[in-house]
Amino acid sequence: MRPGELIAGDRGARALRDGDLSRAWAVLAEVMDPEVPVVSVVDLGIVRDLDWRAGHLHLVVTPTYSGCPATEVIESDIRQALEQAGFAEPALERRLTPAWSTDWISAQGRERLRAYGIAPPEGSANLRGAAPSVCCPQCGSADTELLSQFGSTACKALYRCRACLEPFDYFKCL
Repeated sequence: MRPGELIAGDRGARALRDGDLSRAWAVLAEVMDPEVPVVSVVDLGIVRDLDWRAGHLHLVVTPTYSGCPATEVIESDIRQALEQAGFAEPALERRLTPAWSTDWISAQGRERLRAYGIAPPEGSANLRGAAPSVCCPQCGSADTELLSQFGSTACKALYRCRACLEPFDYFKCL
């Protein structure tokens, strides 16, 4: 859809205005993941596309995994934030393929995870096989050990630092 174009008869539809898409991205950058409230849906890379269709904002959202219990909450938070910002009836499309990857987490998102006490994913999800070298988000030591493949959520593993003895979550490469 081009700026100024509008589909007649669509409830709440309006023409795309200059800056709408940039403003929508800015709104989305403030929508935090409910399980890790320091990273936004943009930082996580779960908002894959944003455009204007038939007078409404259209988003493609990919959950971190298909069974993520926070998916509906995230979609509701996205919709509510956009509507409060003046985007009437945003259309959210949940797309499961290709599957979300930790490669989609922004550099800012990785740093925010680390500052929050969660070791961000190391390496690339495309390079499976070798165990990652996981550094402690508290003291930075690489002398860490895996305690459990399952941390506080399914997308995290539980590690412990041998240097400072602190346990911490590691965001697994997916």
